[in-house]
Amino acid sequence: MFKLRIWPALCACAVAFSQTPTIDQSLSSKQPTSVEISPDGRYVAYSVQYTNWEENSFDDQIWIAIPATGVKYQLTSGKKSSQGPKWSPDSKRLAFKSDRDGKSQVYVISPAGGEATQLTAEENGVGPFDWSPDGASIAFTSTGPEAKSKKDRKEKYGDFEIVTGDYAMSHLWLLKVPADIPLDAKARPKPEALTHGNTFTVSDFTWAPDSKRIAFTAAKDPDLGSRDTSEIYLVNLSDHFVKKLTSKGPNDNPVWSPDGREIAYTTANGVEFHYYADTRIAIMPADGGPSRLATAEFDEDPRSVSWGPDGIYFSAQQKTDSHVFHMDPKSLAIRRVSAPEHYSVSGASFSKDQKTMAFLAASSNRFRELYTSSARDFAPKQLTNFGDDWKGFKLASREVVDWKSADGTAIEGILIKPADYVTGRKYPLLVVIHGGPTGVDTPVMTSDRYYPIERFAAKGAVILKVNYRGSAGYGEKFRSLNVRNLGLGDYADVISGVDSLIAKGIVDKDRVGAMGWSQGGYISAFITCYSDRFKAVSVGAGISDWMTYYVNTDIHPFTRQYLKATPWDDPEIYQKTSPIFYVKNAKTPTLIQHGDQDKRVPPANAFELYQALKDRGVPAKLILYKGFGHPINKPKQQRAVMEHNYDWFSQYIWGETADVAATADSQ
Repeated sequence: MFKLRIWPALCACAVAFSQTPTIDQSLSSKQPTSVEISPDGRYVAYSVQYTNWEENSFDDQIWIAIPATGVKYQLTSGKKSSQGPKWSPDSKRLAFKSDRDGKSQVYVISPAGGEATQLTAEENGVGPFDWSPDGASIAFTSTGPEAKSKKDRKEKYGDFEIVTGDYAMSHLWLLKVPADIPLDAKARPKPEALTHGNTFTVSDFTWAPDSKRIAFTAAKDPDLGSRDTSEIYLVNLSDHFVKKLTSKGPNDNPVWSPDGREIAYTTANGVEFHYYADTRIAIMPADGGPSRLATAEFDEDPRSVSWGPDGIYFSAQQKTDSHVFHMDPKSLAIRRVSAPEHYSVSGASFSKDQKTMAFLAASSNRFRELYTSSARDFAPKQLTNFGDDWKGFKLASREVVDWKSADGTAIEGILIKPADYVTGRKYPLLVVIHGGPTGVDTPVMTSDRYYPIERFAAKGAVILKVNYRGSAGYGEKFRSLNVRNLGLGDYADVISGVDSLIAKGIVDKDRVGAMGWSQGGYISAFITCYSDRFKAVSVGAGISDWMTYYVNTDIHPFTRQYLKATPWDDPEIYQKTSPIFYVKNAKTPTLIQHGDQDKRVPPANAFELYQALKDRGVPAKLILYKGFGHPINKPKQQRAVMEHNYDWFSQYIWGETADVAATADSQ
């Protein structure tokens, strides 16, 4: 049952305790995660993430906003997430996914509230789903039930896995939606498989306007290393005939033209090393044939493509900002829709006539809020006030700064200053390095995760977030500057930023630390082994040895593309860019944090760095978070990650004992 539940605001009692949010208060903050405007433009469904300490989970619940009146209300609640809302074409019903019964299933509910009806009961849950334009059906992806042969094998031999041989392929399924809802489990419709076999696995899809065809993306298998094989296919519902429409990918994200005659999609256009290259929007006939590149001159990755009567809309990063753009599908002329220039828009959703858009957005030093606007004449109307939860706190400020790296490359970053910052005073500096490498840091306010930024700032540090070479938002050439230059070029961008702040008299050069997760953890490991300029480092899920990474990771093409070789073909480039090969220089006390089930950056990297530092007599601590993969995605363990970082830098930057640092956050 989905009952209305009142969730406490972050700062209902926070201000009484502290002017700076504690780690727990930051982790407890609620934030919007997705937006879906109704086809008629009258309603906006949006997901809000809450922290469920009891269940140790971050849960999403769906809210409804009525732009005309400003009314907002919570539609779903419960111990498990409800997310990914999808409106029926008549705007009278809302489908969503929930894992309240263990596996992720599709439910449907009236936007006015009431009981939600479960539509699917898939053994292994449901992936992406969407309504047909006529409202009669819902298509979804699923691996279906486990094969009998696999069950028999488990019964006879116990459980084992044949690497790259035990794939469960995801396929398209069709579910007829009953007109009368609610219905009991016995009346639940049985889905029909639209695609079959072991030749491809389906990821995303979109309905044709006539509700008789579906265009979908599929690769040869679910292995992340098989992304190169991702192509666009078409299935006819009448006879389930499947036709491959594209080649020279990877290609994905098909979107139909309003008349059903063409399909737009995103493509790497056959570029061999596409991990750091621009993706493009291409347009082809709906039955296949020659494509035309629509964004050949647009130097960034287009996302969230929507094609309606007013043309094609898409979003893209622009340095530390992000915007919505409009493209005329005939002339291919592109104009920026959102404004002002320094503004960050995400998750844009459009009404059927494309006259109204809903989205999340924020400017510098503001939290993301839900807005609506005319799509043609951008004039955002704010519908939520998540930022109010932070009123009364003294928060650090963010600003964009820039400098030149060692080779003259222009680099930007975000400088975070304490609320009581005094010009002319020299502060300890903590460098926080994003992952990716195609991530990007912005001056938008966010809740702290992994690193307690607000606590560090309140303690008297300035924080620098570096958009090092390879970061998104600065164009393809910039993203390629760390190809065969990983670590070395990245370090140059970081240390030149540090030197720039020292030269301005902002930073105490004897109290500088660095930290980061994933690719940021790799750069942090490089700093540990390569430099003696830092007093403390934290390596989160970082690569220490590209050879170790390459043979253990679940995404082998990443290394081959950035280093343009395997370790068997060019061992020198693997050594040159690996932190471990500089470990004889290491002097910096280093905290190493890793999920013990991490397949993206396997924990062998953590053990390798830890043992090398111990052998060299460098202070080091290795913490494994049990049961976690690459992200640490539960609140209690994120609390641990942040407190461990707070303690480490309190000890080595501020000279506090571990006991003092451990209790500081609760005071």
